[in-house]
Amino acid sequence: RAGETGRGFAVVASEVRALSQRSTAAAQDIKKLISASTSEVSQGVELVEATGAALAQIVVRVSEVSATISNIARVAEQQAESLSEVNTALRHLDSTTQQNAAMVEETTAATENLNRQSEMLSTLIREFSLRRNGTLASRAA
Repeated sequence: RAGETGRGFAVVASEVRALSQRSTAAAQDIKKLISASTSEVSQGVELVEATGAALAQIVVRVSEVSATISNIARVAEQQAESLSEVNTALRHLDSTTQQNAAMVEETTAATENLNRQSEMLSTLIREFSLRRNGTLASRAA
């Protein structure tokens, strides 16, 4: 009977040894997995930090773009005001030009009228002749 019991203990010991080897192998696998997970978590942390830095740069660039757009809007508003002033000046210039044109027409009409009157006066003066004694006589007479 002790032989049978001894063999039973040997089988149990063999099973315990096999279980111990499987446990050791599983522990090593777990250790490898934990090591790989730690490495991947470290890489993830680095990627998150890099993403944070990239986002910070994006925020800076967006702020710069926003400032540039604000400057462009301000300059565009100033240009619009300047264009409005130019438009007002052009309207005034157009009005002045129209007034000048009207005055030129009036001056031309007055000059033509004066020219006609001068011609009439010349005609009337030619009808008279001066005598030596200073009396005025008409040519027609």
